[in-house]
Amino acid sequence: MLKIAYHPIYQHPLPVKHRFPMEKYQLIPEQLIYEGIVTSVNFFEPTPLDEATILTTHEADYWHRLKNLELTRKEIRATGFPLSAQLVKREITIAQGTIQSALYAQQYGISMNIAGGTHHAFTNRGEGFCLLNDIALGSNFLLKEGLAQKILVVDLDVHQGNGTAEIFRNEARVFTFSMHGAKNYPLRKEQSDLDIDLPDGAEDDEYLSKLAKTLPMLIEMVQPDFIFYQAGVDVLATDKLGRLGLSLNGCKERDAIVFEQCKKNNIPVAVSMGGGYSERIATIVDAHVNTYRLAQEYFFE
Repeated sequence: MLKIAYHPIYQHPLPVKHRFPMEKYQLIPEQLIYEGIVTSVNFFEPTPLDEATILTTHEADYWHRLKNLELTRKEIRATGFPLSAQLVKREITIAQGTIQSALYAQQYGISMNIAGGTHHAFTNRGEGFCLLNDIALGSNFLLKEGLAQKILVVDLDVHQGNGTAEIFRNEARVFTFSMHGAKNYPLRKEQSDLDIDLPDGAEDDEYLSKLAKTLPMLIEMVQPDFIFYQAGVDVLATDKLGRLGLSLNGCKERDAIVFEQCKKNNIPVAVSMGGGYSERIATIVDAHVNTYRLAQEYFFE
């Protein structure tokens, strides 16, 4: 059964200028049910993450200042969100959703989080709409509990997973792979274990051929027993922030390459949705829903 993390708190009440595309967190589950891809039994509501688990990844000073709403104006500005207790609760609930998804993935082969992919959160700071790094928290949880020995992070959001790269800079058990726009945010990039920088306007053929060549090679080299997949749809040509040129079908083919390799090699995969900022909310939702369609096709049909 495809298990999907979703909690109403994902739809955080933000000022108007921040709401789009936050609407997608409500619209994606509605569309999944409307199309009959899943039913209500596929969803589970994560609870807030406990502090001890947060401190396996994030520095104590940062976490305590975050939870007590004591970040500086500069730090808050870097996150892109006005800081509030509701926002912090949303972040720790999303992170717990990714951890629970990882456990379900080990049971069913794949599990997904409607939100997550907060790859710009560092050990000691947040930025780029990310306060806590759900993929890093999930990875450290599996390692600490002895549930995985070698993890591959496949980050295909259009923006480099700079926070994830920093967190695992000296952790040999986690291999970080980020394929992203070379000239896009963040301006100052961290060094992942493997970075593939794409030029502005890169289209389906270039993108998919590089991914199809790279991912099987990485799986052979790294020999992971778990994969975290950041499936941002801001790679679309329609994306306001993306600067790449993928079609909707190209984005779907990207997901198919990842899922095919996971299924072929019998590697559990936990999927976080990542970014998406196309002008039309329907485009964002359709691109994300494609990921769920493929998950059902590859793992449950």
